[in-house]
Formats: sequence, structure tokens, C-alpha cells
Amino acid sequence: MTAPPASAGTRHFRYYDLLVHIFVVVLLISNLVGPKITAIGPFRISGAQLLFPITYIFGDVFTEVYGYGASRRAIWIGFFASALLAAMGLFTVWLPPAPGWNDQDAFRKVFDFVPRMVAASLVAYWCGEFANSLVMAKMKVWTEGRFLWTRTVGSTVVGQAVDSAIVMVLAFGGSLTPSLIGKLILSGYLGKVLYEVLATPLTYAIVNFLKRREQVDTFDRATSFNPFRIEAEP
Repeated sequence: MTAPPASAGTRHFRYYDLLVHIFVVVLLISNLVGPKITAIGPFRISGAQLLFPITYIFGDVFTEVYGYGASRRAIWIGFFASALLAAMGLFTVWLPPAPGWNDQDAFRKVFDFVPRMVAASLVAYWCGEFANSLVMAKMKVWTEGRFLWTRTVGSTVVGQAVDSAIVMVLAFGGSLTPSLIGKLILSGYLGKVLYEVLATPLTYAIVNFLKRREQVDTFDRATSFNPFRIEAEP
């Protein structure tokens, strides 16, 4: 059942493209709903925190089933889609509103992305997702494919730490105190890791379904982990 990376790179998988589409949609929606802050008991979370951790679950699934190369391709697609969303949001807000159209202020509140926040989120996403996939792929080889939960949780522990630290430091460094930034990093990080732990049964179900239906279980023993190498197919 194990498919080496070389042969996996030439196969067409039934569900991979569909999953990439869903992954990108979730990523873009999380960017759009991010400004909304909600209260759940004593906690304050943004709309993005409800959706963005799901992208890490997708990253785990891509790496576990199809290999690091397939995850790398999905990460780059998501990166460029997010960058395009931000660029188009800034551009359309900049365009002068037509006479009689009175919703410019409301439109600006949704799509007037702050350039610093855009840069911080893109860099954090790129670094965090690749750290997550790298740890996932390496741990699969080390554990010989056993103990999936250790990989899903372990990769998230690393990936979300990278993501949370980078986005907060780049977005708020110099404008907030280091202690407050540290608290924001810690609270967001713990929430995202808990999210992944609770989603472990769902991750197991999806991974087992895909391995069975796709007849693939890729081990990245001879894979190039260069994040800038982009294959056309998983």
C-alpha cells in the first residue's frame, strides 16, 4: 500500500484537488472573518481563530496521505490566493465609489486590509504551515507510520508556535509591550493546539478514508524538503 514519492508524483488522485480547493476556501474565509471578535465566557477570540486551525488539519492530511510535496503545493496555492485577496481588497477599496453608492465605509471595514497585518499573516502562514508539514513528514518516518496522533499533535505544537509568534511580533512589535505580545501569543497558541487535539478523531477518520480510497500512504524518505521546489502534481 505504501507508495514511494517518485511514483506518487506521477499519479492522479481522486480527492487531492478537491481537498486543496476546500483548504484554500477555508483559508480565505478565515482572512475575511478575522476582524470579528467574539466572547466565549472569559475568552475573546477572533473569527479567524474558529477557522484557521482547520488549515493545519488539512496540512496534516496532505502530508500524511500524499506526502510533503503535495502539502508544499497546497501551501503555495493558499499563499498566493491569500496575497491576491489582500491585494484586490486594497485596490477595490482605493477605487472611488460611484455616485449614489453609499456603502463605501462598510466595504472598507471588511476589505481595507492593513498592509502590516497582511505581511505579518502571510509570513506567519508560510513559516507555520511549512514547519507543520516538515515535522509531520519527519515524524512519520521516525515512527514508521505508527502513532498518527503523535504526528498530528506534535506538528501542530511546532507549526502553531511558529505561526503565533511570527504574526504577533510582526503585527504588533513596537506598538504593544513585549509582555502583552507574549500573552497574546500564548493564549492564541494554546487555543489552536487544543483545537487540534480535539480534532484528532476527525483527522484519523479522514486520513484512514483517503488512504483506503486513494490506495496511497506516502513516506518522505527521499523527499526534498526545499519549500521553494514546486511540483505540478502531488
